[in-house]
Amino acid sequence: MAVTAALVKELREKTGAGMMDCKKALNETDGNLEAAVDWLRTKGLAAAAKKSGRVAAEGLVGVAVDGTRGAVVEVNSETDFVARNDSFQGFVESVTGLVLQHGTDLEALKVIAYPGSGRSVGEELTNNIATIGENMSIRRATALSVTDGVVVPYVHNAVKPGLGKIGVLVALESTGDKAKLAELGKQIAMHIAAAAPQSLSTDDLDPAAVERERAVLVEQARASGKPDNIIEKMIEGRIRKFYQEVVLLEQTSVIDGETQIRKVVEATAKSIGAPIALAAFARLQLGEGIEKEQTDFAAEVAALAG
Repeated sequence: MAVTAALVKELREKTGAGMMDCKKALNETDGNLEAAVDWLRTKGLAAAAKKSGRVAAEGLVGVAVDGTRGAVVEVNSETDFVARNDSFQGFVESVTGLVLQHGTDLEALKVIAYPGSGRSVGEELTNNIATIGENMSIRRATALSVTDGVVVPYVHNAVKPGLGKIGVLVALESTGDKAKLAELGKQIAMHIAAAAPQSLSTDDLDPAAVERERAVLVEQARASGKPDNIIEKMIEGRIRKFYQEVVLLEQTSVIDGETQIRKVVEATAKSIGAPIALAAFARLQLGEGIEKEQTDFAAEVAALAG
């Protein structure tokens, strides 16, 4: 039987599988729609498609470093139980290593060969969804590198080395002693995990975020009834305080509770006799920004009971 576009469309709507997978399934089953559905199910493709609409906000963040390069990746699952699964952890480790090697383009990543499986990364992800029975996704990835210096990793709430709930990378450019730089990088990375800065410097901070903050401060200051010249000074003082809360170099280190991060860097540079540039940082927190489904279990039971 000829495989038509209409038949492919019908199979796709029926199973939710990809167009090329549907076409292949129909070719393999001589155009038999029901047999094609079964073919997709045996390959785990239909099952994976059905699960793809479910919220995946758990999982793990993986961190890997190789010399002067580092990568941090978030891979999501539906439950924390799956995140404790050895197979899932191995997948996150492998994907993080592949991002470190090939870059952060997730669409390009999905067609790269997955080690030891004969499948691509995307196909391995689909296979895991079908095998484990939960929706999963490779959500985001970031990579950092330096010309001369160190990229230092840190994982908070680690379930094993390189895997946890918060992953941080710190890039330090310097010709100085690499062991001393690594110590500094670890200290700053731990601070970043706790303080969650929005930007490296005031110049990097999103202008829209600054304007939103300024607008709020203007309204608060005007409510005080003070003269305009006093209000302006109040706003500028509060903007400086805002920078100290959200800009990494302006923040006070959580390690000692009193030294600005820029001063921490300057002090280490002086001690090792070489300039240090805090070039970049990356921080990924598991599930950040994902709206989790709120399930009313009692309502579910009542609905099922009619």
